[in-house]
Amino acid sequence: MSTKVSKLPLTGIKVIEVGQLLAGPFAGTLLAYFGADVIKVEPPKTGDPIRKWRLLDKQGTSFWWYSLGRNKRYVTANLRDHAGRTLLKTLISGADVLIENFKPGTMENWGLGPKDFADINPDLIYSRISGYGQTGPNSAKPGYASVTEAFSGFRYLNGFPSGVPVRPNLSLGDSVAGLHAAFGIALALLGKERKNSPGQVVDVALYESMFNLMEGVLPEFDGAGEIREPSGSTITGIVPTNTYLCRDGKHVVIGGNGDSIFKRLMLAIDRQDLADDPELSSNPGRLVQEQLIDSAIAGWTSANSSEAVIAALEQADVPVGPIYNIQDCANDPHYQARGLFESVQTPSGDLKVPAILPKLDATPGTTKWAGGEVGKHNQEVYTEIGLSSDEIKNMETQGII
Repeated sequence: MSTKVSKLPLTGIKVIEVGQLLAGPFAGTLLAYFGADVIKVEPPKTGDPIRKWRLLDKQGTSFWWYSLGRNKRYVTANLRDHAGRTLLKTLISGADVLIENFKPGTMENWGLGPKDFADINPDLIYSRISGYGQTGPNSAKPGYASVTEAFSGFRYLNGFPSGVPVRPNLSLGDSVAGLHAAFGIALALLGKERKNSPGQVVDVALYESMFNLMEGVLPEFDGAGEIREPSGSTITGIVPTNTYLCRDGKHVVIGGNGDSIFKRLMLAIDRQDLADDPELSSNPGRLVQEQLIDSAIAGWTSANSSEAVIAALEQADVPVGPIYNIQDCANDPHYQARGLFESVQTPSGDLKVPAILPKLDATPGTTKWAGGEVGKHNQEVYTEIGLSSDEIKNMETQGII
């Protein structure tokens, strides 16, 4: 086991985050967890709208905010005011990284585009997250995750044949785009450290981030003319992998699509005939008999409780698992043993938030504090860039910060 070191991987990296809601802030949260000094710039008084989204605590603050806003320093600047934009420009001029997720062209209109920092801060890594990217015929369109997930082709594949395309009950496109942005920033930082590149723009589009998850869908279309269709709880071309109802009304997921695993699965459900059938020994043959195989498995699970199904298949070394809700996750000993939950102090008391992955052996990330109040670090941060207390107070009075 490696010995932990005192510094996190991104210690000493200064990040200015001017995005709102989810994609940009999630990228900032990832970087802050691993040591970056992330300064979140928000509108005065109201802050990021996500502070008031979904379920709120007794203070009127989103529970989600305490997780998404963690580890950052919070300052305010009225970007509709020239003085506010000048403040932001000063902050960016001394930063290693900028994260913004405004509509393309907004930062340029404010005199804060990449070219405006080419001479001032040539090593700046300028990360931009938008619905459709900074170029192309759709770049000027507004793009929330819901719409861009559909445009990416992802939504088309979700749901059951002939049914309405389904969305997961999450802002998946935003989170995936945030992951891509953090990855792009890490690559750019590495390139700069190795002197392979100066500062550069990291251009992340929500729809492209989702399209990046589409596996072999494009080459299959181009090579074979095949348009993959929605497949419900299965996945096209791989058998058996499905969700099955048990006697107690609970569902389990079974993945028996490996050749040796399939044989063990058939023996576990007392179908020696299917286990020994040479036509089912590999996936192409099983694909032809998908309905037969699924019916055999479903018949067995429907006669047994989910607990018995899981126990039997785990004994046979077949991948199987329950479908968890968040209460199940929170109570599961494996989650707890892996350290997936961290506790933060909030004005309403201690609150569990998810740890951020991946786990690093020598330099693991950490949650130092929960998402805080709007403008909490105005005095601290603006003093660092040379403003006096009187200047800061005057800007507060004028509504600049």
